[in-house]
Amino acid sequence: METPPNLPPGWAAQWDSTHQRHLFIESATGRSQWEHPAQFPAAPVAPIDAQPQGQPQPAGTSGKRRQYATGQTQAYYGTPDTSGAQYADAAYAAGQPAQAGGQLFTPGLLAEQGGFQAQQQAPYYAPQEGYANGQYPQQPDPAAPAHQVNQMTNQFAQMGMGQKPFQFQTVNLLSMQPDPRDLHRPPPEIRLPPNATVSPSPSANADPSYKRSTINAVPTTSSLLNKSKVPFALIITPHRTLKEGDEAVPVVSDTVIARCRRCRTYINPYVQFIDGGNRWKCCMCSMSNEVPQLFDWDQARNAPGDRWARAELNHSVVEFIAPTEYMVRPPQPPVYAFLIDVSHAAVQSGMVATATRTILESLDRIPNEDNRTKIAIIAFDVALYFFSLAPGQTETSMLVVSDLDDVFLPKPTDLLVNLTESRGAIEALLGRISDMFQDSHTVGSAMGPALQAGFKMIQSIGGKLMVLSASLPTLGAGALKSREDPKILGTSKESSLLQAASPFYKTFAIECSRAQVSVDMFLFASGYTDIASLSCLPHYTSGQTYFYPAFNAARSEDALKFAHEFGTVLSSPICFEAVMRVRASKGLRMSEFHGNFFVRSTDLLAMPSVPVDQSYAIEVQIEETITAPFVVLQTATLHTTAFGERRIRVVNLALPTTSSMSELYSSVDEVALATLLANKAVERTISHKLEDARDAITNKLIDIMTTYKGSMTAAGSGASSQLAISDNMKMLPLLCLGLLKHVGIRQSAQIPSDLRAYAEALLTTLPSQLLVPFIHPTFYSLHNMPPEAGTVGEQGIILPPPLPLTSERLERHGLFLIEDGQTIFLWVGRDAVPQLVQDVFNLPSYDQLRGGKITLPLLDNPFSQRVNAIIAKTREMRRGPYWPHLYVVKEDGEAPLRLWALSGLIMDRAEQMPSYQQYLGQVRDKVNGSSY
Repeated sequence: METPPNLPPGWAAQWDSTHQRHLFIESATGRSQWEHPAQFPAAPVAPIDAQPQGQPQPAGTSGKRRQYATGQTQAYYGTPDTSGAQYADAAYAAGQPAQAGGQLFTPGLLAEQGGFQAQQQAPYYAPQEGYANGQYPQQPDPAAPAHQVNQMTNQFAQMGMGQKPFQFQTVNLLSMQPDPRDLHRPPPEIRLPPNATVSPSPSANADPSYKRSTINAVPTTSSLLNKSKVPFALIITPHRTLKEGDEAVPVVSDTVIARCRRCRTYINPYVQFIDGGNRWKCCMCSMSNEVPQLFDWDQARNAPGDRWARAELNHSVVEFIAPTEYMVRPPQPPVYAFLIDVSHAAVQSGMVATATRTILESLDRIPNEDNRTKIAIIAFDVALYFFSLAPGQTETSMLVVSDLDDVFLPKPTDLLVNLTESRGAIEALLGRISDMFQDSHTVGSAMGPALQAGFKMIQSIGGKLMVLSASLPTLGAGALKSREDPKILGTSKESSLLQAASPFYKTFAIECSRAQVSVDMFLFASGYTDIASLSCLPHYTSGQTYFYPAFNAARSEDALKFAHEFGTVLSSPICFEAVMRVRASKGLRMSEFHGNFFVRSTDLLAMPSVPVDQSYAIEVQIEETITAPFVVLQTATLHTTAFGERRIRVVNLALPTTSSMSELYSSVDEVALATLLANKAVERTISHKLEDARDAITNKLIDIMTTYKGSMTAAGSGASSQLAISDNMKMLPLLCLGLLKHVGIRQSAQIPSDLRAYAEALLTTLPSQLLVPFIHPTFYSLHNMPPEAGTVGEQGIILPPPLPLTSERLERHGLFLIEDGQTIFLWVGRDAVPQLVQDVFNLPSYDQLRGGKITLPLLDNPFSQRVNAIIAKTREMRRGPYWPHLYVVKEDGEAPLRLWALSGLIMDRAEQMPSYQQYLGQVRDKVNGSSY
């Protein structure tokens, strides 16, 4: 990590590992910028405690006082609130003349927002010397508008509207270019009152990768929330991958679990100890509870322990090892039943050989620490093939069941076997399955009966059904027919193709959920495979769907992608037989649930498995006025670990309350909000129409911006030539446009329903870290990237600065990378010089280059090594099992591939969809046209 150059007073530098550079933060305002403040200072800001000229500072006040809503200060600090004059900007008292003009500002707030000119974004990155045709926007003069702002706001100071309770900025979207790096900034700060926690631990509140809220300041009344039009929801990823450098979740192993007697909340950093520390007061319902006798006892040392060192009082995310009262049966072992399609299409594509080889190579990676893991293998085409895997044997016998109407298990034992005891037989079988069915010419799939057989085999224990299918199910229960009709694609009837065609898959899924059986689908069909129906199984059993269209293992890229993803899923330390519940402070209630699970009761989510890095969205309702200065939302997941331990993972998030609309808007987390909108849009495509889903996204954006204009800007309910939003929401319109243009939702008559259904399955399960690039791809220029890009820095490979998603940045002689977390495109301009093509692709000229799926060669030159390093970093930097394919796209190459790559540049106009500027114009017209 580089040491930042000397900083002006009042500035701090924070290292951003994603972009390998410093983010500069102004301490007084919390405002941040990429550019060094000595070179690009922020607009002058009036400090929160600035005094009118000539007036002394009242005794007992501090210049570094926390900034909370006026009127709540007394509740937070226990001191009388100061007068509005004490917080007025000194410039107000100067009596500067007002200036006419259409500048936006926020009534009742100080002038630190600096007008739109000051709030325009810095350049996308500092100009680099010596790069080909590098054209960058020029930095506006940040100091120039300060005088204008003070003049314009002077009249409001005279009206007693000069208080500044919260750092707040309004931007005009029409006069600024979105900076992609803003999507990687942390969410708005959660400003809890002093002494909210019993511990000063910095990890007392949840990291956004575990739980984040659409608003980081909760309104005290439902009317204020409804008026703002911002939905209140939690985005939860309870079980996420731990990357290198991540802190492990602390484990409370003494089985001393303190819970509230009334609301059953687990003790956490936000409770209060009373009665000399013998009792604790619940932060949810205020109930007084006894502290357990062994709470202050260190069982490992058999000596008195330090209460304040306990993990549950210092960390927002903890795991309790559950005692026996949390079990209705002993913890289940990991169970994997593989259902493998062996029809002609599956064998010929190489799927069977690749799948069996991957399972064989993953046997040592499948969770099996206590040697209890069980394995079963069923093959199917028009019949079911069971394999007897006797312990200690290397020979296996195959049993064929042709009766698909009344599925039964042909043998009571040796079908579901212990992995350790029957390792020899399992390895022998996996090495032979592909050869056994090599000459099969059978066409047809009895997937439904195979699912029933697998369920019968593991229902008494629970576990995973891993289905690998290369054709549409055509026989027995759950048989489907091809229903894709090109005539209805792009019409109002298209949503019918996104609904399940057979009730079997939902009813069977609910039956599986009840028996703690989860289903993962790996689908390979070269033709229509009805993902909309088949994905019901993972949806209701907390599994996941994976899709490999036109899979052909003869292409090494296809085999590598599937083997990597399948192997990662097999080796994941998933949790079994789980239930999840979210508890919240008095006045809050969980109202709507989105994600892969089954809602067993009003708020209990049944999850037969908890996959790593799967996300869930839960909407929150305010039922009564909240009087507390902050609220707590606690997620508890009771589960069995992959190594046979019953545990409770608790994730705590505390948020301050507010009665201020400006504070509410300035706390909005636009990434969490976009994640919620994606979930709701997908559900609407299935329950209503695709068009309704698209309208709902834009209407929600218009509602928010209309209310914002009416209550937060000088324009009020009148027409305005500008489009105002708070600085922390400035990327929300672009994220909404990305959703509208996403393959899962966009208007088009060219998108096969399988691709659409799979994209929707991803939109509802990806954590925010993966969802953001999925709807807002990353765009790099490689031919003129900075010299450090692609080299190793303190935090790993340094990535180039991302570009705005517009084809205006494409150059005919250039090399560009566009990626969305699922696919990577290398765009090669038609005038690319031969040396560039030689250095990257080892070909003499552009004409020799072929577009399509490739494995990029690693050549003996620095540029090739840097490009390969960037691609490798792109593939591994995010959580999840996905391994993106790499495509070479020639500027004058095949039209479908070219259009697919360009669809990632969402700021451009495409088909019937508007460009970003056109979209903003449409939104502005709607905002002006509707009365507030």
